[in-house]
Amino acid sequence: MKRAHALFPAPDTRVTQDMADDQTSSEVERRVAELRRRQAERAHDEALLGALGLLESYPDNRDLLLIAASAQRGLGRIEEALDILDRLETLQPRWSLLHQERGLCRIAQKDAQGAIAALLQAVHLNPALPLSWRMLEGVYRLVGEGANAATAADHVRTLQALPADVVRATALFADGESLAAEALVRRFLQTHGHHPEAMRLLARIGLAQDVLDDAEALLEGALLLAPEHRGARLDYAQALLKRHRHARAWEESRTLLAFEPDNLDYLSVAATAAVGLGETETAIGLYETMLERVAPGSTLEADIRLWRGHALKTVGRTADAIDSYRAAARIRPDFGDAFWSLANLKRYVFEDDEIAAMLAAEASDTTLPEDRWHLCFALGKAFEDRGQADAAWRWYEAGNGLKRAESRYRPEIFETNTAEQARVCTPAFFARREGWGLDAPDPIFVVGLPRAGSTLIEQILASHSQVEGTQELSEIPAIALELQGRDLDLDRPRYPGSLADLTEADVRRLGERYLAETRAYRRRDAPHFIDKMPNNFRHVGLIHLMLPKAKIIDARREPLACCFSNLKQLFAHGQEFAYSPEDIARYYRTYLDLMVHWDTVLPGRVLRVHYEHLVEDLERGVRRLLDYCGLPFEPACLDFHKTPRAIRTPSSEQVRQPIFRDGLEPWRPFERHLGPLKAVLGDALTRYGNEGAADDARRQGL
Repeated sequence: MKRAHALFPAPDTRVTQDMADDQTSSEVERRVAELRRRQAERAHDEALLGALGLLESYPDNRDLLLIAASAQRGLGRIEEALDILDRLETLQPRWSLLHQERGLCRIAQKDAQGAIAALLQAVHLNPALPLSWRMLEGVYRLVGEGANAATAADHVRTLQALPADVVRATALFADGESLAAEALVRRFLQTHGHHPEAMRLLARIGLAQDVLDDAEALLEGALLLAPEHRGARLDYAQALLKRHRHARAWEESRTLLAFEPDNLDYLSVAATAAVGLGETETAIGLYETMLERVAPGSTLEADIRLWRGHALKTVGRTADAIDSYRAAARIRPDFGDAFWSLANLKRYVFEDDEIAAMLAAEASDTTLPEDRWHLCFALGKAFEDRGQADAAWRWYEAGNGLKRAESRYRPEIFETNTAEQARVCTPAFFARREGWGLDAPDPIFVVGLPRAGSTLIEQILASHSQVEGTQELSEIPAIALELQGRDLDLDRPRYPGSLADLTEADVRRLGERYLAETRAYRRRDAPHFIDKMPNNFRHVGLIHLMLPKAKIIDARREPLACCFSNLKQLFAHGQEFAYSPEDIARYYRTYLDLMVHWDTVLPGRVLRVHYEHLVEDLERGVRRLLDYCGLPFEPACLDFHKTPRAIRTPSSEQVRQPIFRDGLEPWRPFERHLGPLKAVLGDALTRYGNEGAADDARRQGL
């Protein structure tokens, strides 16, 4: 399905897929607009009757519920209005306008503190609410809080200085109505030309839609027009973070902190950039600075303690990470990510009261979907640790179902790309390009599926004096995305076909660019570094063209163990193929097919390392790895678990321990539930071990 990526400015070409639903929706929208006009004319009784009538057919329509509440307030029936708002909050807890309406009801009741609380909640969710800021200014003056009144007045003046369409579009975006916001701000820019705040808003919409290159360009343009615009610079830094341009984001954060050293948003960007650059101790210090400045017991404090826990885990301070995660969960008892982060330590065992707290939070109607799926995966781990496989599977299945329901993953897209790799990257294709690329031996790529042993291989190699471990670097996927181009027709992709259009000079420049961009992640003068992005197995052809002297290691694990380990893993981002047995099995099969292709067209290029072989005979496996990389044997590689380094993957705690055989078949207790997985894996259950056998035979003695 095509999606137009050019954000500024372009005509809206969306086509509704279900015309009947569209007509119904349009009719409801027309009636809502009519009722709002009647309200503006103070015909509250007519607006109320109309809203109540439509609510019989559309009981969960948030616009109708808000109209009904507002009409009740207009008629002086404040308690009835508040009852409607309570119902609305169960459906749309983060809708700013319901909190604004509640604030107006509290004002009508002469409840100043209640009004302040509700209005602050409204502007926290949506800063572009002039009415809420005006009401806050008035109530603050009434209760004698002059400083707060002045702050509210500043916000009123800021919004008044902006074009009305930009304010309206900003409010729509804040309330989740991205399509309407985008259409409105596009029209404004087409009519009025460049405007920093409008460009910033369109960029924020792009960030939300992962149209990152356009968002970055828009923000750069906005800053050229208004270099002192701190909001635009903050958004720009966040766009850079999303594009994994951590060094540039760090510089932007330093510029912002020079203006406001105590600004929590700026400190957060700096800490995230530091983590991305591998400067984890710096990030921990920044998080601790934030904790000194944040309101105690706030949601933000819970978030900071979670982030700090991640950083502590990365550097191996597990006990401190546990304390940080637990503190986050105490602040927010339904904080699913805090509980999952404890589970994701792998060696953490939940106590009875923690399991009870997770069960209660998961059962609550007010728990948000994101918290719910985190809780499901954490409960799966908790019951698995107690040997209750059936209960654990139910929770893993529930968590996977929630994640799969919100995903747009289509397995045929990956399968199409794999078929295209086979069509384009033939022996003749590579023969015609013999000698292309950069002769740099620096990178060691570790590829394969997640949960297949890549972190173990990385830790072994990073224990060698000539090898530096970095992290899962995004540079190769970013280059592939650029070669795909802006027209993302995923059913007829430009990449890898676009590889044929590259000249020898193009390929060399890509190799130089890769080495330059990854330099920011290298802290030592070691001649080699590891790029452990698992999905790079899709791009072996691209890597070979750019860097023909780079080493490529395929981390492979027995399919049931690998796929089951993915099904019980909740990933921070990406890896959307991992949330159903059918998806992960199809992905594994396609991975095997693609690796067969690389072995055929680039024989001997990729070293295959089976996780099970490493566990069974560590020394032989380590020597084989080092020989392939052209490195002398060092005993430290056998004692890899003693190597102190930052590790950001879910396996971080496991590779800080010696190898144990008890993790080879984690699926055994769950076998009765794995019939669908086995059925889709099919012959992959046996042929996975034969892939690349000819190449392994060729390497006898390595």
